[in-house]
Amino acid sequence: MMTEKRNLYDYYQIPAPAGAAGILSCWVAATPRKVSAARQRPAVLVLPGGAYHWTSLREMEPVALRFLARGYAAFALDYSVAPFCFPVALREAALAMRYIREHAGDFGVNPRMVAAVGFSAGAHLCGTLGTLYDAPEVSDLGDGALLRPDALGLCYPVAIGWGNTHEMSFETISGGDPGLRQKLSLDALVRPDMPPVFLWHTRDDASVPCRNSLVLAAALDEMGVDFALHLYRHGQHGLSTGDAMVFPAHQVPEMSWDVPGWVDSMQKFFEEIGFQMTDREDAQ
Repeated sequence: MMTEKRNLYDYYQIPAPAGAAGILSCWVAATPRKVSAARQRPAVLVLPGGAYHWTSLREMEPVALRFLARGYAAFALDYSVAPFCFPVALREAALAMRYIREHAGDFGVNPRMVAAVGFSAGAHLCGTLGTLYDAPEVSDLGDGALLRPDALGLCYPVAIGWGNTHEMSFETISGGDPGLRQKLSLDALVRPDMPPVFLWHTRDDASVPCRNSLVLAAALDEMGVDFALHLYRHGQHGLSTGDAMVFPAHQVPEMSWDVPGWVDSMQKFFEEIGFQMTDREDAQ
């Protein structure tokens, strides 16, 4: 297996703000003998949560390894958090997409099958990446087609900047600017040409109310964006893979029986929109 860490600021020779992160971790399985050297895999970029104040370890490598086991090349971004606000993390996520696509040949990745999967505040970052990929804030980093994910997976997302939402996340990413906060509400950013979206949430999430996903789903539907919404009956916020990989074995929280199946459901959704492994020389 190929593993590496890449400081995106250093790689692209972009001056980094003091204290910035922008570290991309990469996991790519070795191609077995007798398998075509032209094999191309789908890829996933994982964006962990943490209220834009930290990046949650349980929403990074454990998630990446789940997708790796399903034939994906997996990447996870440790992005910059408080005191940084918009657009620092967005620019780092855009650089991560650019890096994955520019090195698709090295990783055996199909550059037209790169999804971004985010959790909580990381899902908000994921949503902005999927809607602001051609915005002025990232226009110097590459063409929008290079930075745009081909699919989005939003896991218990901080999505709505108004009403009952997650105040810390929106206050941090907006720097307390009410106008910017309104601009960054994902329901306001939805556009017809954004990537297809898989959403999941638990009904009784006490930290990020499920209305975030419900309102966002309604906005996606109104705009005609392809999406799927899975609303599970029970489970706390921040479940990640929902098992002993991310919690002490004797302290795995209670949740609805089907919550841990979200990875399979998301992968199936990605398959439905064309994500697949191929060994053809002319892979599309």
